Amino acid sequence: MRIASLGSGSKGNATLVDTGETLVLIDCGLPRKEMELRLASQQVTGSDIDAILVTHEHGDHSRGVSALSRAYDLPVFLTAGTASSRQFASLTRRVLIRPGDRFALGDLQIAAEPVPHDAREPVQYCLQQDHLKLGILTDLGSITPHVLKAFAQCDALVLEFNHDPDMLMRGPYPRSIKTRVGGDFGHLANAQARQFLDCADTTNLKLLFIAHLSQQNNRPELADAMLAGWSDREHCTIIHATQESGFEWVDVDRVTTAPKAAVSG
Repeated sequence: MRIASLGSGSKGNATLVDTGETLVLIDCGLPRKEMELRLASQQVTGSDIDAILVTHEHGDHSRGVSALSRAYDLPVFLTAGTASSRQFASLTRRVLIRPGDRFALGDLQIAAEPVPHDAREPVQYCLQQDHLKLGILTDLGSITPHVLKAFAQCDALVLEFNHDPDMLMRGPYPRSIKTRVGGDFGHLANAQARQFLDCADTTNLKLLFIAHLSQQNNRPELADAMLAGWSDREHCTIIHATQESGFEWVDVDRVTTAPKAAVSG
């Protein structure tokens, strides 16, 4: 199993997961033409993709879904709440799922996990191939017992480090947006991401991708600093997912040891 990001942040999110037999795209928050350019940078074309998995309807996760699906006749998996957004009205290959569903795509076993976020029916995904488990966990405002259980024992995890609360409060956003982002149905602060790592079972974790950093309300070094003293850090490779280029392909099953310092992707 390998994973690549095509971009991560408030301007657009998209993640590729490939087993050699099955290739899925999780979210498509960039316009079709930009997506095609970024796919090509990872030596992928739209016709290589087997399915698109959508987490929720917000534009930075869904902007290019319908256009890419129509262009390459791709099935799109999404909840009924997400599908009720009119941007998906033109989908011709819509597969409705429910939060909590388990289903197979090729040799991938996929779990759609409910999360607290201010969307119509949001989910995040765990993907499993044989003994390997990959979690995609962004766009949630708080850590619930269900989230801790569902994303336990991941070998690789894409985890939201969205904002620093002080930067958010001092930043340019209107008060209503600050309240939303910092609320229980908004986005994870750096300290909340660390809380997840301290409380979840991360004994198998070999790869941690720091994702969905706010360009206005966070800095990579603040996210890194929050990991100081995390007991599993020396056993885990840490990679930053950037807005401009995400990160290059990483083979989950080939990572056995990790440097103690974070690396940027």
